[in-house]
Amino acid sequence: MTSPAELPPTEMPLVTHLIELRTRLVRVVIALIVVFFSLVYFANDIYALLSAPLRALLPPGSTMIATDVTSPFMAPFKLTFFVSLFACVPYILFQLWGFIAPALYTHERRIAIPIVLSSILLFYAGVSFAFFITLPAILGFFTSVGPEGVAIMTDINLYLDFALKLFLVFGITFEIPVAVLVLIAAGVMESATLAAQRRYIIVGCFFVAMFLTPPDALSMTMLAVPMWLLFEVGLFAGSLLEKHRKRTNEASS
Repeated sequence: MTSPAELPPTEMPLVTHLIELRTRLVRVVIALIVVFFSLVYFANDIYALLSAPLRALLPPGSTMIATDVTSPFMAPFKLTFFVSLFACVPYILFQLWGFIAPALYTHERRIAIPIVLSSILLFYAGVSFAFFITLPAILGFFTSVGPEGVAIMTDINLYLDFALKLFLVFGITFEIPVAVLVLIAAGVMESATLAAQRRYIIVGCFFVAMFLTPPDALSMTMLAVPMWLLFEVGLFAGSLLEKHRKRTNEASS
């Protein structure tokens, strides 16, 4: 008799899958629209919050500029959309989970739930780290090394693109512990194998950071070091998982 933990996935016809997918996509779009229109009134305030680290470092008489006539409207509008998207990430993953959960065994669902929750928390942690620590440090560095007589007047669209790229990069790279844990849990890699390759992984972190950050050593280091530390966190969690799995197998044998 099949135990509750090994109940097979629910099988549905292809048309039912497509209808379910459409329903969940519509829910995501509606949620995104609702959050966006709830925040659009505060679009200028949101942009002012984002630009505060840069404006605090500008010399007297310098301001941010708009080189396109539509930028004063489009830049806050664009930022509000991305803020709405970031805010909807938990709901989007919830809808994604609701779509794929019927295809998983019960024990797979128990593993997937903490992984999804950890992914959400780590993504927000990465964005927060970028906004509160990395962005001010990078801006402070670049605004302090300019030659004499050069007035810093950053275009609001270019600054927005720079900040959003930075947030996305840190949000994704903070998922490294989850990726490492999934590889170990799936049996693709062992913690001992990954630990033996630590020196190459550290070099790889700096190599990847070199392409994902602005061309300066400070930015590269502020991404590469957290990537390495997050890898170590995932490796530690993976080794604990392997020990638990080994004890369970020994107890059942």
